[in-house]
Amino acid sequence: MPEKELFEYAVIRVVPRVEREEFLNVGVVVYCARQKFLQAIIEPGEDRLMAFCPQCDVAEIREYLHSFRKICEGGAGSGPIGALTVAERFRWLTAVRSTVVQCSKVHSGLTENLPETVKKLFLQLVSADRAG
Repeated sequence: MPEKELFEYAVIRVVPRVEREEFLNVGVVVYCARQKFLQAIIEPGEDRLMAFCPQCDVAEIREYLHSFRKICEGGAGSGPIGALTVAERFRWLTAVRSTVVQCSKVHSGLTENLPETVKKLFLQLVSADRAG
């Protein structure tokens, strides 16, 4: 039986009007220190975003989410934050901030399969949010 790994995750949210504190879940980011694993799945659901906030700039939000993904992946083209260690990038991405793209509080769990856990969390916390 595979060993279970401790992981941390946060829900990625779009908060079109920060002062109202209303948000849409658009992705998840998962980190495992032991495996040096950091992965995000982000799908903004632009039609839903426009229904929620017709005056928002979808292109701008798309660019913010693209930057989030690039920093998560690290490497060339991800800027100075993308050059940090996996742990530092996760902490930077999930830091509390008052911007259009925010993360939930960080939660933890145990898993035997990190890539599957990322998909499962996305389906539970983002795709399920789109039902109805």
